[in-house]
Amino acid sequence: MAAPCPPPPPDPQFVLRGTQSPVHALHFWEGAQAQGHPVLFSGSQSGLVHVWSLQTRRAVTTLDGHGGQCVTWLQTLPQGHQLLSQGRDLKLCLWDLEEGRNAVVDSVRLESVGFCRSSILAGGQPRWMLAVPGKGSDEVQILEMPSKTSVCALKPKADAKLGMPMCLRLWQADCNPRPLLLAGYEDGSVALWDVSEQKVCSHIACHEEPVMDLDFDSQKARGISGSAGKALAVWSLDGQQALQVRGTHELTNPGIAEITIRPDRKILATAGWDHRIRVFHWRTMQPLAVLAFHSAAVQCVTFATHGLLAAGSKDQRISLWSLYPRA
Repeated sequence: MAAPCPPPPPDPQFVLRGTQSPVHALHFWEGAQAQGHPVLFSGSQSGLVHVWSLQTRRAVTTLDGHGGQCVTWLQTLPQGHQLLSQGRDLKLCLWDLEEGRNAVVDSVRLESVGFCRSSILAGGQPRWMLAVPGKGSDEVQILEMPSKTSVCALKPKADAKLGMPMCLRLWQADCNPRPLLLAGYEDGSVALWDVSEQKVCSHIACHEEPVMDLDFDSQKARGISGSAGKALAVWSLDGQQALQVRGTHELTNPGIAEITIRPDRKILATAGWDHRIRVFHWRTMQPLAVLAFHSAAVQCVTFATHGLLAAGSKDQRISLWSLYPRA
């Protein structure tokens, strides 16, 4: 008897249209729940940030702070109603969204026009840390915010030849307050930096092509990276802060724009240049679904805390999916 066919992938729960421009960045804002729904921010190639109500499925506000230059990264701060947006205009804007306001209250001038998205490390304190692409092509600049005080510049040794940083992830271990930075580089490698010591703790070759994005599960001390090539790399971090490649997963087509692990660390999703969203079981890396809804490259994916998945594409649409509901 033939084995039963797997069920076909689901359709999106709903689709947001109206950016009138390719979508390059997405971020859920859990701090502004509207009737139980988080707010979704999207950043577009035209330089606009749209603020979407997931209840009405319409954009409620548009933020215009990047002079028509592509918005590449969005992040809210854990306290207050503040949003960070990074654009190809070499500017990182801090927005105040309290009580319906939508004003840029501060900005950071960036030195690098590359594709590298910034990263923050913020708890409940007023001060927080920001990692941005630095002045030199291979540098990462660390700033203390909101004062914009320069903490250090993380620059690999001259003979390392890592190329440009392509993606950044600031984090700290539960048992150690020292800030750490995971950085993916143009040469396909991933490095772990000790920010306080300004030194590389560990460095591994993961990909043959530039690392386009990475995500890290600090509870399992395990991370994953995607590149311009055809493989995902899974790697781990031991107690001596040494990175080790655990395995690779070959994809049908090359090119991962973004990779994100769901907050409950059960599944992960990738945004593919081949127009597809791929969903994997995080512990086993078993493929769970290939979502072939978009008609152009998928450029960003993000999960809400409750599990909703959003994907943004070059086709100017944002798809929202309810997959493998959280237990």
